[in-house]
This record gives sequence, C-alpha cells and structure tokens, in this order.
Amino acid sequence: MVNVSSESGSLESMSGGTPAYGISKAALNALTRKLADELRTEGILVNAVCPGWIATDMGGPGGDPVDQGAAGVVWAATLPDSGPTGGFFRKGEPLPW
Repeated sequence: MVNVSSESGSLESMSGGTPAYGISKAALNALTRKLADELRTEGILVNAVCPGWIATDMGGPGGDPVDQGAAGVVWAATLPDSGPTGGFFRKGEPLPW
C-alpha cells in the first residue's frame, strides 16, 4: 500500500503556511505507521511517498515532470516482500517523519 504524502507532513521540517495541507499529510503519515504495524503479520507493506514538487495544476510550473513524481510511487508499489514497511520516502530515499 502506498500513501501519497508530502514533506509538508513531516513534523521535523514542518513550517508555517498551508496548515490544513501539512496537518492532513501528517495525519496520513501517522496512518501509514499504524497500518504498517497492523498489516505486518499479513505481509502487506505500507509506506508513504512524497513525490516532491511536481509540475501539475496543483504544483504549478517549475516542478519536476509528472513521470519523475510517479517514479517514487511506482518504486514503493513494486517493492519486494522483503522491502521496507512503515517508511516515508522520496525517490526511494527515507525522509524524516
């Protein structure tokens, strides 16, 4: 299971601006950790992925292309059974919670 999150939901790097967005992503990150713990015995991996700043209608111009943002989600969705669970990643690298 892959939850598409944002670094805006990282408590370590949270700052002002757009409080509803950051708080909702922090809640999603918390849900990721809870589900990972609950589903571990079932062999289901649950991770959160931040695609980064992507040039979409929401992200606006100047961000990375959509395919680059999607690559991190695809990486997490295709992890082997022995892959990480309960993590927060961007481009396959861990992010601080």
